[in-house]
Amino acid sequence: MNFEIDQIKEMIYVIRGQKVMLDSDLARLYGVETKRLNEQVKRNFDRFPEDFMFQLSFEEFLSLKSQIATSKTGRGGKQKQPLVFTENGVAMLSGILNSKQAIEVNIAIMRIFTKLRSFMMLEKELVTRMNRLESDTTEVFKVVFEKLDCLDEQLPALKKDRTKIGLESKD
Repeated sequence: MNFEIDQIKEMIYVIRGQKVMLDSDLARLYGVETKRLNEQVKRNFDRFPEDFMFQLSFEEFLSLKSQIATSKTGRGGKQKQPLVFTENGVAMLSGILNSKQAIEVNIAIMRIFTKLRSFMMLEKELVTRMNRLESDTTEVFKVVFEKLDCLDEQLPALKKDRTKIGLESKD
């Protein structure tokens, strides 16, 4: 396999709140033409419900196109909005693309999706712990300031007409 893990990670986008991969990127990884990949998907359309695969809207396509600098229509670029595959859709592709390369790439992609999910869970846990720590710290400071206020009230007030100790300088 000629692709590095980091290269594959760069091919994962978040669209409609889901991590997805473009049909063209998957085709390149699998060593097939995008057209051939999409033909196989159409032949097995029942295997790809909308939570596995969907076609980008024109606005999503334009936004993504500007992010990844794909070629313009009419110059060898895509003529229609691409299909994108969620993690489940990528897994389903392994059942319809049965080459050795497709299987190896699918395994690598599944591992990346698993790592991304683990990182997201870890990040969520860290945010929760930080929020708890912040809340606990706020409570500690509240108690400290209340104690300081009580201490201030308990200190005896100094008399204004008291006798001064020490030498007085005349500057």
